[in-house]
Amino acid sequence: MTIWTAESRDAEGKPVRDPGSVTYSAAIESATTLDTSPDPSDIAARVQREASRRGFTEAPRQAVLGDGSVWIWNTTAELFPRATQILDRFHAKEHLGQVGKVIYGDSPESKPWIQARFEELDQGHLKSLVHALRGRANHYNEARECVHYIWKNRRRMRYPKFHKKGFCTSTGVVEAGCKVVIGTRLKRAGMHWTVRGANAIIALRCSKLNGRFEDFWQRRSERKQGAA
Repeated sequence: MTIWTAESRDAEGKPVRDPGSVTYSAAIESATTLDTSPDPSDIAARVQREASRRGFTEAPRQAVLGDGSVWIWNTTAELFPRATQILDRFHAKEHLGQVGKVIYGDSPESKPWIQARFEELDQGHLKSLVHALRGRANHYNEARECVHYIWKNRRRMRYPKFHKKGFCTSTGVVEAGCKVVIGTRLKRAGMHWTVRGANAIIALRCSKLNGRFEDFWQRRSERKQGAA
């Protein structure tokens, strides 16, 4: 997970993350938990700890971006009920692009059709977008599924409104974080990891990138002294 602030705007007036505001928290762990369990999942507990450390719940405006996975929205509703839920705009475009390729393949009609759907999405014209997809739903299951996807997430896809409020609408910072925190260290040629070993390195990477490297080692030293 990644937390950042976005009070800045780019030359086009779109909200952008504030330099130096990004922090990371990551591990190889499960997002599932038993329905009867009173305890949050490992990931939910991790999210809550980092959000508390960053003062997320005290922020006057809160937003959570996700890729459409149901567990993300359920966790958000449970931990941060005041937060605005936003579906990653580029993830939505990926769905639309896949539908366009299924319908038109590599024909000349493919790119214009996909671009038209992208513009409808960016401008908040979801009714027109759904209408275009429904015209193909009888013949293509992918178009029918995409209509359902948009309907289910429609409140999370109000991108013009989100921009006016100063919210980011893409998870590019998160994607970059996956490369910086994990990819550049754990995915080198010939590397093999146990879950325990990988999580240890991930913890170190997050601490270093978050400016908490010395704090990390101090806490470990204190725990060892307490156990002695």
